[in-house]
Amino acid sequence: MGQILVYAEQRDGQLKSYALEAISEGRRLADASGMTLSVCLIGSGVSGLAATIGSYGAETVYMADDASLATYSPGAYTKLLVDTLKSSSATVVLLSSSSMGREIAALLAAKANASLLSDVIGTVWESDHLVVKRPVYAGKAFLRIAAKRFPVIVTLRPNVFAADEKGGSAAIEKLAVSLSEKDARVTITGTSMKDSGRPELTEASIIVSGGRGMGGPENYKIIEELADTFGAAVGASRAAVDAGWRPHSDQVGQTGKTVSPNLYIACGISGAIQHLAGMNSSKCIVAINTDPEAPIFKVADYGIVADLFEVVPALNTAAKELLA
Repeated sequence: MGQILVYAEQRDGQLKSYALEAISEGRRLADASGMTLSVCLIGSGVSGLAATIGSYGAETVYMADDASLATYSPGAYTKLLVDTLKSSSATVVLLSSSSMGREIAALLAAKANASLLSDVIGTVWESDHLVVKRPVYAGKAFLRIAAKRFPVIVTLRPNVFAADEKGGSAAIEKLAVSLSEKDARVTITGTSMKDSGRPELTEASIIVSGGRGMGGPENYKIIEELADTFGAAVGASRAAVDAGWRPHSDQVGQTGKTVSPNLYIACGISGAIQHLAGMNSSKCIVAINTDPEAPIFKVADYGIVADLFEVVPALNTAAKELLA
């Protein structure tokens, strides 16, 4: 019987929502293949997270809880994950396709001589191998890839897979934390966090984005007001970011962040291919644009051909009345 290993990403002692998605998808694959599910948890002061991980279906938690791991270090975290992969003899490793997950996955694949399949939006176990679905050509087509060489590293796009709590508990195996200077060759000496009070873009269930049609940074106030009404995150197109209207951390697209919210509201965004690549897996897309020929309408579930400066405030007023 083989084993599926999931890396559970956490920040400040809190599991990311997409970590729970990865664990749940690992559970589904394990049930389909007759394999066992284990989870690797790395950080400082993270012991209390094992109960949550077990409730999502993990049978074993490989835990590295040490003060030296309080700050993310790509080399150190990868070293511990490589050690876990070798000791567990896992054939499939799942990570979230977040910034951290993509970095660790690439390092892990190189160090473990493993296959790597990134930005996956679907998985299924067929016979004796894993088959994944991933977008290509900026989301214009999809590939089905059979992974027949193990181990295989897979990164899962956030907000695509369901997180299902199963109940139960997991056995805990503590990992020995013995790191050399070589392992921690790259270290982070400090972080600067911007707290907007809104959800993080890649985790948000609702996103309100603005593009070149916003006309200037001062007009984003109406976008922010609508986002606050919905409890949503604020996004932006590359054109808006390049113009200096919004920070790069707000950028949605091929050169920004890939998002898959339940609702994506695009305001004044024409729908360039690089932007569509970052949001076309959203469950419901609402587009507001004065140009009826804008490419965004080809992927939108609902399209409003009108002035966003009239529509967005009206939408905000209606949303407040409905939510009240």
